[in-house]
Amino acid sequence: MLAPLVSLSRPRPDYLLLAFVGALVVIGLQLVYSATFALAITEYENVIYFLQRQAVWACIGTVLLLLLMRLDYHVWRVLAPVLLALTVAVLVLVLIPQFSVAQYGASRWLRLGPLPPVQPSEFVKLALVIGLAAWLSHPSHRPDRFYAGFLPPWAFLGVLTVMIMKQPDLGTALVILLTSTTVFFLAGADVRSLALLCAGGIVAGGALIGSASYRVERWASFLDPWQDPAGIGFHIIQLLIALGSGGIFGLGVGASRQKFFYVPGAHTDGIFAILGEELGLVGCLVVILLYAGLVYRGARIVQQAPDLFGQLLAAGVISWIAYQTLVNIGGITRSIPLTGIPLPFLSYGGSSLAATLAAIGILLNISRQAKSRSEIIIESAQR
Repeated sequence: MLAPLVSLSRPRPDYLLLAFVGALVVIGLQLVYSATFALAITEYENVIYFLQRQAVWACIGTVLLLLLMRLDYHVWRVLAPVLLALTVAVLVLVLIPQFSVAQYGASRWLRLGPLPPVQPSEFVKLALVIGLAAWLSHPSHRPDRFYAGFLPPWAFLGVLTVMIMKQPDLGTALVILLTSTTVFFLAGADVRSLALLCAGGIVAGGALIGSASYRVERWASFLDPWQDPAGIGFHIIQLLIALGSGGIFGLGVGASRQKFFYVPGAHTDGIFAILGEELGLVGCLVVILLYAGLVYRGARIVQQAPDLFGQLLAAGVISWIAYQTLVNIGGITRSIPLTGIPLPFLSYGGSSLAATLAAIGILLNISRQAKSRSEIIIESAQR
């Protein structure tokens, strides 16, 4: 029998987590406008072209957040197989030219008639987190049992990863694999199995880098962008110039110079560099602290979730957002190679914004059903 669709026992969600998310969305809307008004005038003769679309998706994501915050998260355990089937279906559609939309040399978007294209891989992340939590919380699917609990979901993940790489989208594949590994670890998977899996992933990653010239160029630009500053190193050098130009306090809101067609994807993958140029080190630290606060509150929700499914679901959501943030900022700051992945809540992109806000809604519903401090103490004493 399905659990009640609306949670009523503990009606107060984690308002502090909601405040962190709200602040990031507002900052993101301001940055999207700042980073795009020149491009919007040049291409569409409408200074708020990109802001309007991002604001619409922010409203859609907010509605999803509010609805899913009220919807009992246990219903997702029942719907997990349907979501995973839909995941496979939409990834297949993206690979069919008649249904996909190609941009910037990649086919990651799905055409929906007159509606704006959507990027299914953003919603795939949420579906996979739900599917993994449902699988690993089942008593007969213990992850320390290789054939019964460990191997089947990783075989499925391998197929999905290949489909995502066909788009190609290395950044999304990386975030999915990192998130899945974290969920398996927290569920009690054998460390040796995970270590072998990670070793295999590193080997496969090296092979993938060598299989495409643009990935080889990105790796070379990561190692030494100044060997070809007008070619393969141009992107990362312009990002670093933007960050460095901001100094401690920044040039001021809207005063970025690098957004004038110097930084490729200034409003998408490179928006953190525009943040650094306009608001400086202080602005970057404020945003990083907002992300840190979000992850901390998410970790508390994991700890206080009333059951294993809730714990793994919350852990998957917060790991996904944390890893995607680290991969984006790491690429912008040249800590790791660029992978072309949006910064959650800040980058322009409706699919990413709607999917992450929906995930936050599920996280808030788990927080509404959280165990009290006394319940946690009693459980700890009983172990």
